Amino acid sequence: MNYTFASATILLILITDPVGNIPIFANALKHVAPERRPWVILREVLIAFMLLLTFMFVGAGFLRLMNLSELSLQIGGSVILFLIALRMIFPPPNSDAPDELREPLIVPLAIPAIAGPSALATVLLLVSQAPERRLEWIAALCVTMTVSAVVLVLAERIQRVAGDRFVVALERLMGLVLVAVSIEMMLRGVKIFLSQLAPT
Repeated sequence: MNYTFASATILLILITDPVGNIPIFANALKHVAPERRPWVILREVLIAFMLLLTFMFVGAGFLRLMNLSELSLQIGGSVILFLIALRMIFPPPNSDAPDELREPLIVPLAIPAIAGPSALATVLLLVSQAPERRLEWIAALCVTMTVSAVVLVLAERIQRVAGDRFVVALERLMGLVLVAVSIEMMLRGVKIFLSQLAPT
């Protein structure tokens, strides 16, 4: 798929799923002092950003090291996106992060809530398909992390104003869009694979 800056940004926002992370962050930070929560959120977002940014720069080398093709990454990434989308639409029971009496660090907020396997696979896919546009992908990642930070810092206000039902409904809608994106990625990957098998 030929992504633009806008489509890559939207895809990354859907995958990092800041709205769906609201209950995870709220549960993990319930024992943290209210005045410290914004700083913890910003720290975790920054850690996730650095990890995803690192994957952008080492992505091509990682693919060569593992002897993976861009096509396998695209099809594999589409499968991961599809599974993530299904979890967004049909969340498993007790899917929130477990209660922690201490301040969370890296796990489970930065990883895997923000920088999960699907996000890592997506940045690898973007860079592998168009390495010459790396600055665009970095900019898209910066916008995505900014959106995540703003949504998560304002999570308590969003829940109070919009209500839990609205948050859940928005989460389901984002999951539905992500299902369509993952299927489109899979169909394109299969089409390319079949064209490579066809006799010339």
